[in-house]
Amino acid sequence: MLTILGLSMITVFTILIMSNRMTSFTALTLVPLLFALIAGFGTQVDTMMLEGIKGVASSAAFLLFALLFFGIMIDAGLFDPLIKKVLKTVKGDPVKIAIGTAVLTALVALDGDGTTTFMIVVSSMLPLYKRINMNPLILATTSMLSFSIVSGLTPWGGPAVRSLSVLGFDQTEFFVPLIPTLIGGVVWVVFLAYVLGKAERKRIGVIDVSVIEGFEKNEELAATIEQNDITRPKLIWVNLFLTIAVMTALISGIMEAATLFLIGAVVAMMINYPSIEQQKNRIKAHASNAITVILVVFAGGAFAGILEGTKMVDALAGSLVSIIPDSWNGLFPVIVGLVSIPFNFAMSNDAYYFGVVPVLAETAVVYGIDPIQVVRAAVLAQPVHFLLPLVSSTILLIGMLNLEIGSYLRFALKWSVLTSLVLIVLALITGGISISL
Repeated sequence: MLTILGLSMITVFTILIMSNRMTSFTALTLVPLLFALIAGFGTQVDTMMLEGIKGVASSAAFLLFALLFFGIMIDAGLFDPLIKKVLKTVKGDPVKIAIGTAVLTALVALDGDGTTTFMIVVSSMLPLYKRINMNPLILATTSMLSFSIVSGLTPWGGPAVRSLSVLGFDQTEFFVPLIPTLIGGVVWVVFLAYVLGKAERKRIGVIDVSVIEGFEKNEELAATIEQNDITRPKLIWVNLFLTIAVMTALISGIMEAATLFLIGAVVAMMINYPSIEQQKNRIKAHASNAITVILVVFAGGAFAGILEGTKMVDALAGSLVSIIPDSWNGLFPVIVGLVSIPFNFAMSNDAYYFGVVPVLAETAVVYGIDPIQVVRAAVLAQPVHFLLPLVSSTILLIGMLNLEIGSYLRFALKWSVLTSLVLIVLALITGGISISL
């Protein structure tokens, strides 16, 4: 009965948010509450939800301060010289333009926000694509793939935050083994950009244009790169040192991630925006994105608390174990990576990482496999997720480029699936996930 109720709960939750009948925040709260009442846990449900919320508090704090830290670094202009360098370097060569798109996206994507990333990248690169009549589908695909890898494999990105928060795993333990996969994935996207750009070069040739004269005057580019009221070009080396110090401390694990980014965000604000009014404005500028995500994380904690407290997750894991052949047990992380490809395409991140991944993690425990490997394996399919027109940042990307969703899917699907498979192989080779035969 618990298996049926648990499966029904996840199914109803998925349908409601996929059909836009409820927001993730609302569905994560009301759906498990309803099913807990049906299962007869009415007197215990508040305790279950509270325990779940307590379990995600540290992750929510980490996410809040990490988003604020990287938001401040982007506001202060830490990455502006690199962005300008990319624009200067690519000129009229489609190969360089495609590679520049991938590199620029990877740099901007560090804040984990797809909307901001695509706004900056498209505003910066689209005039150049139009100038030489280059296929905008290449811009859409390379930027999407690059963002999906950086956002998906970093612990402050949306997918990881969801699973790590509800399962109570350490961010550093998740991230460090995936660093080689992250680097390899970005290199792979750069290679794909080279392939796509080379095809465009064959079609249109190399166009001799003066990029800087034509595009530094572009109003959209000026709005994203030359925000003189908030950028701090004189402090770029200080900000670079601070960012390197924070990332080094995160990787070494010498401090809890939430505390580390809290201190980093405060120091960054004091250095770049010393007045109280400036600090209030920076916090206000990033509050909307952060609070939306954190609300979902806390609601996801309540969802996980009910799933765990009612033992539905145990029942679902037991049922899953019973249908997987014993000889496949050691391959479970790879199986998770492969099944995550269709799941990430068909489901929202909230539905999959709050509803399904905890069940898979519980199943891994039964097999004697470290459940953190399940979370790592699940995020490797993120390149497929951003094909969904239900993802707000994807809608923005397609809208800014004036593309039809059908043409975008036809062009990007094969590259997204291939990239997910490459990430799984890279994770296997570098130890992000492992198998035992």
